[in-house]
Amino acid sequence: FLDFSKNRIVDETLDQLVALAVQQDLPAKIEELFSGEPINNTERRAASHVALRYRGDQAMLVEGEDVMPEVRSVLEQMGAFADGVRSGEIKGCTGKRFKHVVNLGIGGSDLGPRMVAEALREYSDGAIELRFVSNVDSSDVIKALESCNAETTLFIVSSKSFTTQETLANASLARNWLVDRLGEVAVGEHFVAVSAHPQRAAEFGIFEDRVFDFWDWVGGRYSLWSAVGLPVALLLGMSVTEELLEGAYEMDKHFRHAPLEENIPVILAMLGVWNSNFLDAPTHAILPYDERLKKFVNYVQQLDMESNGKTVSRDGEAITYGTGPVVWGDVGTNAQHAFFQLLHQGCHPVSCDFIAVREPHHSHAENHQLLLANFVAQTEALMKGRSEESAAAELAAMGVKGEEIARLAPHKHFAGNRPSNSIIVDKLSPANLGAMIAMYEHKIFVQGVIWNINSFDQWGVELGKTLAKAVVSDLRGGAAQSHDCSTEGLISRLRP
Repeated sequence: FLDFSKNRIVDETLDQLVALAVQQDLPAKIEELFSGEPINNTERRAASHVALRYRGDQAMLVEGEDVMPEVRSVLEQMGAFADGVRSGEIKGCTGKRFKHVVNLGIGGSDLGPRMVAEALREYSDGAIELRFVSNVDSSDVIKALESCNAETTLFIVSSKSFTTQETLANASLARNWLVDRLGEVAVGEHFVAVSAHPQRAAEFGIFEDRVFDFWDWVGGRYSLWSAVGLPVALLLGMSVTEELLEGAYEMDKHFRHAPLEENIPVILAMLGVWNSNFLDAPTHAILPYDERLKKFVNYVQQLDMESNGKTVSRDGEAITYGTGPVVWGDVGTNAQHAFFQLLHQGCHPVSCDFIAVREPHHSHAENHQLLLANFVAQTEALMKGRSEESAAAELAAMGVKGEEIARLAPHKHFAGNRPSNSIIVDKLSPANLGAMIAMYEHKIFVQGVIWNINSFDQWGVELGKTLAKAVVSDLRGGAAQSHDCSTEGLISRLRP
């Protein structure tokens, strides 16, 4: 359920925003997305993550070829492997069943499954303990391997290219940890890979039937729906993964077929354009009032900022208007005691998505009612604010006298008129979570269409990683590279 009534709009605003979407040819662009056209124009490929969760019986084409047979084949491979590990049929090299699963990935190969695992942990039967490693800081690996027994630990190396610096560095540490305890023979039994390059995984020592494929037409931040979601299937069972896919598919159908003026992702997207481009609110806060959705903020942050943080149009022209907002946030009610002061009285306009789960997670109804009361009250306060006159009257009712009222009333003034959306799900089920993730994916895609940018490349990720290769050579005492004096000063300070 989406309530967008606390936005600075009238009916005419929505009409004109829908007209803008039509002007930008949004309906045709939606069809291009679902038809597997090469909408990622800089890399000349499709962005067909919707095919990964398609549950119908029609072909899903990617550049003219039906990809559903191979998509279903990988899903079947995932299900068989997850069932085998969870039942104990698939064991480690010493014959013991796996207890710990450690996922080695970064970006979309980490944030997606990590977020879902945390949000849906109550669906776990305790058969598997799942851990995630993403930071190249070795302390992340060390912490993940604490209390792990090599005989009962399974590693997933999740890297589309199988060349990702951080992931392979961590995979190497994990491999050495395993080999030190069980020998080289253990690698094939205790490692699996999720990659578009199975030959590189084989060179690492991973068995061919333990490599789960995904494709160039799946971007990393959209890859949760592929075999990148294997950790979720291992933790929660393949049936939960199937429900997650089903929920996303239901949102896909809504997005593809609902009229623009009744289309939830389109409404969210156009309100975002209105707030950022017309009302000068360049940042957007995601505020879930459910502890299980803490990682959802990080997930949407990557999804949005890596997709739409662009200054060049699809045609290669410099853009003279704002594109993707800065996305941030945290869970309520913690956030209320951290940064809500700025939301209510700060100088920086911020639009907000408040997210609530109507059904309590546990049986503590009173706590949940208090949580929901804060969810509602904060949206009301942001919208209504409080005038100085109202603040003065409240102070007077408390017995505060004249000069003190005049001194305090300006500080208790809230401007109000600060826009927010309220998103409510009845229960945090796998299907509802899948639908909500897909909703944000499509919202971000729509905004990319409006701004005439390519939401599916991420060249801004590459430059720093490329330069890091030269810097690491300097830090390790290799051949000196040419750097500016500022960078050289940092290297000198950090060199052992």
